[in-house]
Amino acid sequence: MLNYSTSEENHIKAIFHLQKQDGTVTTNELANELNTKPASITDMMKKLKAKKLVNYQPYQGFRLTNDGNKVALGIIRRHRLWEYFLAEKLKFSWDEVHEVAEDLEHVSNKKLVDKLDEYLGFPRVDPHGDPIPDANGKIETTKKICLTDLPVNTPATVSSVSDQSSEILELLEHKKISIGTKLEIRKKFEFDHSMEIKIRQQAAFNISGQLAKNIFVKYGS
Repeated sequence: MLNYSTSEENHIKAIFHLQKQDGTVTTNELANELNTKPASITDMMKKLKAKKLVNYQPYQGFRLTNDGNKVALGIIRRHRLWEYFLAEKLKFSWDEVHEVAEDLEHVSNKKLVDKLDEYLGFPRVDPHGDPIPDANGKIETTKKICLTDLPVNTPATVSSVSDQSSEILELLEHKKISIGTKLEIRKKFEFDHSMEIKIRQQAAFNISGQLAKNIFVKYGS
């Protein structure tokens, strides 16, 4: 199995996430994502093209090749397994695991990663509700909707969080909202798009529209 530098892996993973949103990724988009200069992106794209990991033409944007997608899914698999390990076994809070997993994801020993997966019981989602690719790079997708689209008085379960910044995760933890939390919306306020929600054994409380749009749920309790 080929090994890639930490910088190469960071570029590959960033392209994978950006191309899901936009199809083709531009130099400026990737530079903004990685907080680097466009010139260094151009140099890296030439390296990754030589390794057949990206389809790249100057001024026309770029996408990962099939091989590039496989590498990206491997990185994401490692990252999310380490996040799960840190949260479940070492009791890191969910707003702490991402930064540590950013380092651990570059440990690419396949036997270690497969043993970690087995040790954890083959988890399907990480602590933020994101699906964990299996050893073949397959991702199991589940139907989910944004909390803002959930009808009033409809039972639902929190399944993922889109913005995983430590600030939002800290706020969610303060409000006792996590993956698996069962809730209902009691009222939506048109003025500022805030809403009143009810979690079992807790008094109903309000959350902002900005927070709600980052919470995804699946129907049912």
